[in-house]
Amino acid sequence: VTVLRNWASFSFSGLLSWLKEHQENSNILSECSAWQEKILENEEAIALSRRDKTIQHVEVFCYASQDLDEDVEEAGALQKNHASVTSAKSTEAADSACLPTEDESLSTASCEIPTEQTPRSDPKNALEVNDVETTGEKENRRDDKTCVPSTSEEETSENVPIAEDTAEQPKKNRITYSQIIKEGRRFNIDLVSKLLYSRGLLIDLLIKSNVSRYAEFKNITRILAFREGRVEQVPCSRADVFNSKQLTMVEKRMLMKFLTFCMDYEEYPDEYKAYEEISFSEYLKTQKLTPNLQYFVLHSIAMTSETASSTIDGLKATQNFLHCLGRYGNTPFLFPLYGQGELPQCFCRMCAVFGGIYCLRHSVQCLVVDKESGKCKAIIDHFGQRIIAKHFIVEDSYFSENTCSRVQYRQISRAVLVTDKSVLKSNSDQQISILTVPADEPGAFAVRVIELCSSTMTCMKGTYLVHLTCTSSKTAREDLEPVVQKLFTPYTETEIEIVHKGAFTFTQVKKLLHSQERISNNSFLFELPE
Repeated sequence: VTVLRNWASFSFSGLLSWLKEHQENSNILSECSAWQEKILENEEAIALSRRDKTIQHVEVFCYASQDLDEDVEEAGALQKNHASVTSAKSTEAADSACLPTEDESLSTASCEIPTEQTPRSDPKNALEVNDVETTGEKENRRDDKTCVPSTSEEETSENVPIAEDTAEQPKKNRITYSQIIKEGRRFNIDLVSKLLYSRGLLIDLLIKSNVSRYAEFKNITRILAFREGRVEQVPCSRADVFNSKQLTMVEKRMLMKFLTFCMDYEEYPDEYKAYEEISFSEYLKTQKLTPNLQYFVLHSIAMTSETASSTIDGLKATQNFLHCLGRYGNTPFLFPLYGQGELPQCFCRMCAVFGGIYCLRHSVQCLVVDKESGKCKAIIDHFGQRIIAKHFIVEDSYFSENTCSRVQYRQISRAVLVTDKSVLKSNSDQQISILTVPADEPGAFAVRVIELCSSTMTCMKGTYLVHLTCTSSKTAREDLEPVVQKLFTPYTETEIEIVHKGAFTFTQVKKLLHSQERISNNSFLFELPE
């Protein structure tokens, strides 16, 4: 039995409902104790909480322009039947997904229309990439050749940022709150959003288990850096480095030499053994890299802490980044269409093929543990029904602090934004970007920013879904609002430009540092990903 609560993806109205439900549950003063009558003499119960104490300091703001529409409802929304609720999106996604052929292991796409399948010579690593660019109402489809980065001028110019045109441009219609509500089903907002390394353990698991047949992925198109008050695109592949106009010829040679060393740094221990005790940022200074290159390597390639990461940690992170380049595209990252909430659904579909059973809208009251063996025998749901299983996997938010007394936690601050303008303008409005904003103050932490376009099926056309994450030092708002103010412009009634900031949410999440805790001999505690 696996008990889940927060690993989910929401439509816009669904997210608002979840926030309201979370607020109501946080005000519950007492838990139901009717299940205690179901416990036998040789059993003991571990109560599960209805209140999710791992989520704190939730704040919601809206900067989108308001209109005169009242009582706006989500287009195509269905009435909820509390006795039985099914997910229409899951069914539609399963029916319309681009299923790979027998010669394919994993498919990535960025469009709503299934694309043609192309056999690959290596079924273990094959992945079809179909990038779709939308300009106005016209959509042009093209195929990206993977594994070998293209150096053609036509392809490399696609992701090159362009300067803001000072000439007067046609005024775009503002995105209003009622539009977001009406198109709410176009949103798939993850509580947890992260990118996947193309050679990471999860991608390998999806391929080996054949779960990949139910999923589609899109390449991350840009890796960005925030330096000296502006956002820049970081060259990371060989083609990007030699086509970059940001670097001088000397810097290009220096960067390629250092990255080549990092690919097989274990073979050259004399190059780093003397620097193992210092931080990676200090080690980069010894390599005679320019400040520009040091910044790119530290914050956008290795993506490590400026003070906390050792030389070995930085070299390993850089090596992992480089090993993942070229497998499916010019960046090492993939993102699943419809968001991270699609991945559990893919595993559920595979599980259903082998007879898996799902109990929706069943809240669990307690775990039943045998006193003699110390094993969990069953769970009791809110209907008073005992459900028996051999193993139990439970999310940590269900347990009290006393139950998880040996578990160490840390706080993660998150923010989710709906915007109508990218953090870095380019020739295409269908860019998926990752950006690291370094900390300004000692003791603070760098903020990771993921910007998703509408072709990821996570937001409506003309908008972007932006996730900000960092380790907490204060409240979520205090940690992330300065970064929001740097990257985005709030809406004002007198503003001539289009709305740059839509609606956003601040949340603070308690995270496990050690997730190998066992509640009983056959039950396991697990955490949500960062």
